[in-house]
Amino acid sequence: MWHRPARVCAAAVLAVLLSACAAPPAFTGADDRIQVITTTGILADLVRNVGGDRVLADALIPDNADPHAYEPSLRDVRNTVYADLAFSNYLLLEPQAVIKALDANLRDGVPNISLAEGATKYAAEIIPLVEDTSLDTIWLGLRARGTGAARGVTRLSEVRLTATAVDGPGTLTAYLTQSFGQPDVTFDANGGTAILPPDAHTHMSWAFSEPGVYRLTLRAELAVTDDTAPVPLGEQTFTFAVGVDPHSVPGATVLGQGHADLTVDIDSGELYLYADPEGGGDHTQQRYDAGRTVIEVPAKALQEIPAGPGFRFLGRPGQQIHQLPQAVLGRHVHGEIDPHLWQDVGNAQAYTELIRDTLIGVDPAGAADYRANADRYLRELSALDTYLTDSIAAIPVANRHLVTTHDAFGYLAHAYGIPVAGFVTPNPAVEPSLADRRKLTGTLRNLKIKAVFLEPNLRARSSTLVEVAAEQGVAVCDIYGDAFDATVHTYVAMMRFNADSLRTCLS
Repeated sequence: MWHRPARVCAAAVLAVLLSACAAPPAFTGADDRIQVITTTGILADLVRNVGGDRVLADALIPDNADPHAYEPSLRDVRNTVYADLAFSNYLLLEPQAVIKALDANLRDGVPNISLAEGATKYAAEIIPLVEDTSLDTIWLGLRARGTGAARGVTRLSEVRLTATAVDGPGTLTAYLTQSFGQPDVTFDANGGTAILPPDAHTHMSWAFSEPGVYRLTLRAELAVTDDTAPVPLGEQTFTFAVGVDPHSVPGATVLGQGHADLTVDIDSGELYLYADPEGGGDHTQQRYDAGRTVIEVPAKALQEIPAGPGFRFLGRPGQQIHQLPQAVLGRHVHGEIDPHLWQDVGNAQAYTELIRDTLIGVDPAGAADYRANADRYLRELSALDTYLTDSIAAIPVANRHLVTTHDAFGYLAHAYGIPVAGFVTPNPAVEPSLADRRKLTGTLRNLKIKAVFLEPNLRARSSTLVEVAAEQGVAVCDIYGDAFDATVHTYVAMMRFNADSLRTCLS
């Protein structure tokens, strides 16, 4: 029989006891409540509002952490093993390590719900993830294209791209810059392997020590599960023209601007370039034969290696190298759909309805409680939606421009009419170029931007934006995207904070 738990925390207890109540819950085999594991604190908060006292909820990703880069702990794994129900956002919001910890450790038969996909049945609206870095050079990443459904691919599967050969007049190094500036080399003269989930892509920096023509050969394989042998997918060589005329490679199509990825197609087993048409930026990408295409790294891509031991793998500090920037910092692996649905409160309502119906399926005896809790919370969310609409509508139209460094606010912009003017912080591995600063300065001046917005847990990514804002006398204000902190720890409080911050800073 299900028993309602005793209330442990009261308003009058001492601060030390309050702190104890705030500690992350530990799931056990003896708790009568429905134990629900979620990936993020936002989802856990939604579950608590619907589940009430019948549910114990915990998030794998703690407050203040970057949901895109978190590595699960042993406590996370233990709670997953005891969970009766699991909710993720998915659409590649969470890092693969978190999804693997969830999917591999849930007991057989435990429901495992991807809210972003499932909520579309409850009228959630999804929008494409539009990335626009306005870079002077091509924006080059890696992509695993396709679902692999015919091969039995699941969320546990992974695509591996291994560098088998690098040929050129100098060294080629492909690396990621982490959320707080630490580099992580993926490919270099010693080889290296990149790992991607199916139907995802990521961004990288590409550095070349000398001008000339380089050729990088990549071999791809698919690991359907950790217990099965990888399936070979193919091998391909990609060509770069670094600081030289790209047309010196006979008969090649030149890609020099826009967004492009070195791509493995897990459905067909082919490797090719997937890019904006002729290097343009219209967000309608197409396939290019790698054997007939050259990637341009122009002379203007020259950068100086920064001082400090963290970038010695590139050469001596002050030495010039050609570099294509990563543009979006951290392990930013994602798909084609923007996964931050909750920034539109209407989508959070769809999440709430899906959570309600899932809890009823797991615990039918609690159906009346779940329906009553959900109805109350849906009314609260309707009031929140109105609050956001009214708050942003109160901002003068000429001031309604959102400038931030993280692409988490497309739904907020779409639902409430505040366009993302947008600037993505350049790679901190090098000093921002004069062109980078000019673009940002021009955006702030031309649109008469009154404030820029940074997520509190990601301020370390945003030094250029903060510096240029200070130079232009523009305020720097907080906005919450993926994670709570000590100030904001519920979804309603987060969205109200965002509405108030936008209205105050932009009016």
